[in-house]
Amino acid sequence: MQAVPKLLSAELDGITAEPIEVEADLNVGLHAFNIVGLADKAISEAKERVNSALKNSGIKPPTKENRRITINLAPADVKKIGSRFDLPIALAYLMASEQLNPFRTDDKLFVGELSLDGSLRPVNGCLNVALLARERHISELFVPETNAAEAAAIREVKVFPVSTLPRLIAHLEGVDPIAPHPHVEFSGTRPASLVTLGEIKGQSAAKRALTVAAAGGHNILFSGPPGTGKTMLAQALASILPPPSLEEKIEVTAIYSAAGLLHGGLPFVHFRPFRAPHHSASLIAVVGGGQTPRPGEISLAHRGVLFLDELPEFHRDVLEGLRQPLEGGYVSVARAKKAVIFPSRFMFVAAMNPCPCGYFGDQEKECTCTAHEVFRYQKKISGPLLDRIDIQLEVPRIKIETLRSEGETHEKEESEEAVRRARAVQEKRFLEHDIPVYTNNELSSKQVDALIALETDAESFLKQIMERNFVSARGYYRILRVAQTIADLDSAQKIKKEYLAEAFQYRIRTNE
Repeated sequence: MQAVPKLLSAELDGITAEPIEVEADLNVGLHAFNIVGLADKAISEAKERVNSALKNSGIKPPTKENRRITINLAPADVKKIGSRFDLPIALAYLMASEQLNPFRTDDKLFVGELSLDGSLRPVNGCLNVALLARERHISELFVPETNAAEAAAIREVKVFPVSTLPRLIAHLEGVDPIAPHPHVEFSGTRPASLVTLGEIKGQSAAKRALTVAAAGGHNILFSGPPGTGKTMLAQALASILPPPSLEEKIEVTAIYSAAGLLHGGLPFVHFRPFRAPHHSASLIAVVGGGQTPRPGEISLAHRGVLFLDELPEFHRDVLEGLRQPLEGGYVSVARAKKAVIFPSRFMFVAAMNPCPCGYFGDQEKECTCTAHEVFRYQKKISGPLLDRIDIQLEVPRIKIETLRSEGETHEKEESEEAVRRARAVQEKRFLEHDIPVYTNNELSSKQVDALIALETDAESFLKQIMERNFVSARGYYRILRVAQTIADLDSAQKIKKEYLAEAFQYRIRTNE
């Protein structure tokens, strides 16, 4: 039986890289160059790029072969998309035509798009491919030179930066070895926030709620008249959030790499994302999807913040599409053959006016809306969506005397330190109980029952508020999670009555 050259490459399934085997076979017959294995148009055009790249590199191209050339991308039932298979296709052909000496292929993985002159262009998802190589114990990864720093963030994989096809051939034949790219640390400074807490005048209650939300990763909704600082409060949240852990950085960078959003010389994302889509954004843009499923804004906000300003102005299907990700931390985009999973564990921050004119309930300016208009406007936000928002706060108008006063410049540092201490308390608790979460908001109901302890008077107080107010089962557990975060901010071992009272008052807008 004649040996068929087989090389390893990878395809992206959502943000997860899956192994693809590239095989090449030459048969007697009139010249033909076929690529099989459910390839899209970009891959079908690879034969033209490979032909020109080989010819311009001084190598005999497939067009000079008076034989039938078949390239198979296996498994054949997996859709292959993009130009990342150019490099392994070229190498497989060279091995099949005996223009490249055989080499060990089971410990190597190749991705890259070929230019017509034989140089390599960057491709998306190289960090994801490096994660696949680590998982499958593949020791060597060959990527375009531009993508090398990104892939080299995975320490267990030896990453080789490839500039041109002839350079790679010289390496594989042992003539001129390529030096592996040194390991790259996920380091860097956090980008300067647009707004800090110290720049916001007044609004002490909103700042307190923002600190609680940041400490426990809770969702928060600000409601109030125009110009009261709702948007500034949301933007200031980024300034008090702690930096992400290494695992979180890898998760976020993998999403951005798969989406093709790593640029500007930064091979990775080392800060928490802050995404603020416009209210005209479509369901696919926010949730993700498309003919070739891509991550949407909620996935790009993974481990960071998703801010929706003017919440009632968003399309109804967009708002209802947030319900599953807010509860489960992921979004499943279903297609005819399979479903693609995108991680979507984010802090949801929203701002809205109480009515179309914005002044319903304002003490200083009269509302011009009818009761029906106010009711219809507020009902744009469904009960199930509100039930998933832990903290719902009215942001009142700021008095002129407060605006004329100086801001509290130390507020950012105090809140940032409080959030850091509370997160450290949570991390220690989760490690002791071997629970793979980062914040209180990620705890399941079963974990809440196991971890959260109430003082005696807090137990009786909780029974009273549950009997006197309609609170859903989801609302009950969300109150306990917020109360636990308040306890963590206070370095308390058990939840006190006042912690429950504060947590409950944050949900009074749900009309439960």
